[in-house]
Amino acid sequence: MSQLSSGICRRLNEAPQEEIDQLASGHTVQLLSVKKVGPDIKLDHPHRQAMLATQLNDLVTTGEINKNTVVIIDKLACNFVQDKRLIIILDLHVVSRDEEKIGNPTAPPSTQDAPAPAARQPQARTGPSGRGGRSVYPIEGLSPYQNNWTIKARVTQKSDIRTWSNQRGEGKLFNVTLMDESGEIRGTGFNAVVDELYDKFEEGKVYYISKARVNLAKKKFSNLQNDYELSLEKNTEVEELRTIVLSGRIAEGSYLCLSLLDVIGVVKEVGPLSEITSKASNRTIPKRDLTIVDTSQYSVRLTLWGKQAEQYTADDLPVIAFKGVKVGDFGGRTLSMVSSSIMTISPDIEEAHLLRGWYDGIGTEKTFQSHTSSLSGTSFGGFNRNEMKHLSDVKESQLGMSDKAEFFSTRATIMHIKSESISYPACPTQGCNKKVVDVGDGWRCEKCDKTFERPEYRYIMSMAVADWSGQAWLQGFNEAGLVVFGKTADEVHDIKERNEAEYNTLMAQASGITFNFSCRAKQDTYNEQTRVRYGISKITPLDYREEAKHLVDLLKSSWAQ
Repeated sequence: MSQLSSGICRRLNEAPQEEIDQLASGHTVQLLSVKKVGPDIKLDHPHRQAMLATQLNDLVTTGEINKNTVVIIDKLACNFVQDKRLIIILDLHVVSRDEEKIGNPTAPPSTQDAPAPAARQPQARTGPSGRGGRSVYPIEGLSPYQNNWTIKARVTQKSDIRTWSNQRGEGKLFNVTLMDESGEIRGTGFNAVVDELYDKFEEGKVYYISKARVNLAKKKFSNLQNDYELSLEKNTEVEELRTIVLSGRIAEGSYLCLSLLDVIGVVKEVGPLSEITSKASNRTIPKRDLTIVDTSQYSVRLTLWGKQAEQYTADDLPVIAFKGVKVGDFGGRTLSMVSSSIMTISPDIEEAHLLRGWYDGIGTEKTFQSHTSSLSGTSFGGFNRNEMKHLSDVKESQLGMSDKAEFFSTRATIMHIKSESISYPACPTQGCNKKVVDVGDGWRCEKCDKTFERPEYRYIMSMAVADWSGQAWLQGFNEAGLVVFGKTADEVHDIKERNEAEYNTLMAQASGITFNFSCRAKQDTYNEQTRVRYGISKITPLDYREEAKHLVDLLKSSWAQ
């Protein structure tokens, strides 16, 4: 076991602020106790209390560190909270666990009431290491237990000013997304703060920010991976850095680790500016559709809203990186900017340069497929053999339990179809598909404000499917019914009306057949009960030739060697 760092707790307790940076790493200590304080973890090492940064909390919950664990502190910061010194551990690694208590440590003498000698007062510093005598904190090190902090961060997104009006009054707000080398955090300002700070923030610029309140994050309003957010206040200080450039990692952001919500592509087409009317507020909202493509030779439609739609002027088909865009699944796969989304045109990152070179070299000659509901094998919900899950895996991993829809692929056999009602009378107008009502002399569509002689029936199915691991109920619509029955919903409805026995035989014949399913898992609330519903995005019969080819390829792969 490593030797404990002699006297480090006393040194951390007595060192003036300007010397803390020299003591920020390389200390071997023993943890005497580990306690949870709200979302944070408080550590007590011989013998000095400290706070564990939020991103390290898993070390406690997984049992990696506990009472009497010996660790080496790789990075720490220090701040004063209500005149008390607070040590924040930002990074550490474990030396040994399950040790006996070493020695008889005692708490160092309190320095709370003793003013520091004048010669040791912190000196004002500027530049990367500090501002106004205060150390610059990483975003990942912020928590509600700190004050007198300063962060240095780039504004990667600034929202429009939004207003509201309800029984409690009227108001306005805006938010910004701030990023440094350690992570991201969302800042929000209300009412008078909007007038004070909104114009000070500009996307892409770097600022010193201090005197904001750190609160627990409201996850339903943000998709950032941070347990905290900033409440901007009247006395919040915002100072632009005009000569200091942050690390290039900030400019790159999270585009290097793409997910369903982070996308980078070449703009192939720019749609005209149009408008829609919001049903909720009856306001007219500008919108513009972009078509973006990449080396997969697929295209996807991405919608800009509000000022971004109005102010979009890039006509040279640039590479654009989008962070935090919403995935839609109506009529295929589409993307849409939301209030927290970030759009960076021609980012200076390797992926953007590679895409630019590919598109200018050979991409312009390629034919791109769109993510419509008739396509399979896409990363936005089409059948993906490499990501296929058993039904037990879907349930045990709790897919769909988060606020966002989650997609999965599975192979299962139809066991039962609820035959009581597998279709509904729909409006025959192309693209409408709304349910129509029998008004005696015809079928009325309220959306189209028209009456038709007869409706066009469309499937709306609920089926129990099973594989070797378990069973699940899947919900399918018209495309699923066409694949399962090989007939239109109109034809099946006519069979049911004409011959009940033939209809029952048709239902029985559909059972026992295996399909590849691409599904969407999402929470649904009905009658105050919340459950996860599995919707069918795509269903395809088994292609035995393709299955055989896959098995041959598997036998030739390193897996079988």
